[in-house]
Amino acid sequence: MKLLDGTKFAEMVQMGSHHLTQNADFVDSLNVFPVPDGDTGTNMNLSMISGAKETEANAQKHIGKTAQSLSKGLLMGARGNSGVILSQLFRGFGKYLEKESEINAKQFAQAFQAGVDTAYKAVMKPVEGTILTVAREAAAKAVEVAEHEQDIIKVMEALVEEAKNSLKRTPELLPVLKEVGVVDSGGQGLVFIYEGFLASLKGEALPEKTKVDHLEELVNAEHHRAQEFMSTEDIVYGYCTEIMVRFESGKDPFDEAKFREDLSKLGDSLLVVSDNEIAKVHIHTETPGVVLNEGQKYGSLIKIKVDNMREQHSAIVSPEKNEKQTVEKHPYAIVTVAMGEGISNLLRSIGASYVIEGGQTMNPSTEDIVRAVKEIGAEKVIILPNNKNIVMAAEQAVELLDIEAAVVPTKTIPQGMAAIFAFNPGASVEENKEAMTEAISGVKTGQITFAVRDTTIDGVEIHKDDYMAIADEKIVSSTSSMLDATRDLLTRLIDDDTEIVTMIYGEDVNKEQVHAVVQFIEEQYSNVELDIIDGKQALYPFIFSVE
Repeated sequence: MKLLDGTKFAEMVQMGSHHLTQNADFVDSLNVFPVPDGDTGTNMNLSMISGAKETEANAQKHIGKTAQSLSKGLLMGARGNSGVILSQLFRGFGKYLEKESEINAKQFAQAFQAGVDTAYKAVMKPVEGTILTVAREAAAKAVEVAEHEQDIIKVMEALVEEAKNSLKRTPELLPVLKEVGVVDSGGQGLVFIYEGFLASLKGEALPEKTKVDHLEELVNAEHHRAQEFMSTEDIVYGYCTEIMVRFESGKDPFDEAKFREDLSKLGDSLLVVSDNEIAKVHIHTETPGVVLNEGQKYGSLIKIKVDNMREQHSAIVSPEKNEKQTVEKHPYAIVTVAMGEGISNLLRSIGASYVIEGGQTMNPSTEDIVRAVKEIGAEKVIILPNNKNIVMAAEQAVELLDIEAAVVPTKTIPQGMAAIFAFNPGASVEENKEAMTEAISGVKTGQITFAVRDTTIDGVEIHKDDYMAIADEKIVSSTSSMLDATRDLLTRLIDDDTEIVTMIYGEDVNKEQVHAVVQFIEEQYSNVELDIIDGKQALYPFIFSVE
């Protein structure tokens, strides 16, 4: 193949997206940290689906215009750092080709290189051993081969082969990957996309989905059937919970009938599908944590997703009605992100103008953030991501807004709280960004969550189902007792300079556990002021702000 046009490129995009969708769960499973939010595959998949839909809707024979459609779809749909980097790769790709109706092998290779250049510029501190490295080394190989090879398929073959080799080398470049024994998840996602491109060019079919993947279609049908005939107040079980369990020896033998019966007591809209290795579950429940515990009886949780349906319901049932709803306008606004009704209410009460439902396991897209800012009619806005995996999407949203806007790179809820307290409505956006960024450096964050697999990180031996203590972004201990992990975490965070501790407890924490933690703090740190918040968050039993 000597020339490539937009029609054929659109087919490549569809197959690349399809191949990533098939393997998104595997990419999720490569998450380095054993926390229940390993969502690189999910974020890349949703981002790529957005790009593929825009490409399909606007595909033309002119490859430059088709590539621009892919770029636009990825840009707006980008979720998480991996999704944003993916969007930047194809933003540069599309920009390089924007005036071309069809391209040769050398132009094809140079477009990938242009994408790499754009992505590296978009990342403030590029880290090697990641998706960036895989993209860079693969593009360099393509450019090298295109110097003497005119066949586009041959160039794509070389690019894919080098991408795979580069992926294998990522543990040598990033020590934490080597320690945990995995390759980079974002790089793996990119390899799947490139493999799809190559299969399309060669006219080869990709492997069919396994039956366990059909749950998504069942879930979508179930949601729309159920929700078209109910109001938000009718929702008895408010959390749409999806898990995937990989069976393990040493655990209970999997009995689908018993598993389904046990789960049926926890909610409704239950779907369970399984094969010899994996079970996938969808259920509407009030206690997502209990569902996770049931799944762990049979093996490792390799995918977790929890959505608040009460907040999503009106948009699912009638999006056109939702767009017309009156929202209080805020000329100078703070837009932030949170998971958990109690945390959202807390952030609103201290000054947040708009709280986007999201966080761990469900990162909002660039478009979600842009839409929130436009909905409140802000003339000036500060965006607080409250999650390190949302910062890049927020920064990308700022580039798309035509108002004064800035991102304060908050990575946790406590940092978001500290930033809001530092906001001055009389100051400029830049002045507030500086003051709020400085404020987050004065707060320490502690979190308790559970491990989804065995591993060792930074010398800490972690066993699946353990409770992990996380001080700021570092796992500091792991134990089978949630209260022991919590006490250890507080001992590490609280010192002689500590004045205030805010404890935010999750939806699966009972009164006795809350009382035990309160008693520990009052007995050990009597001079510290303690605030207690019912955050209602999933997955993280306790979040602490220490100031």
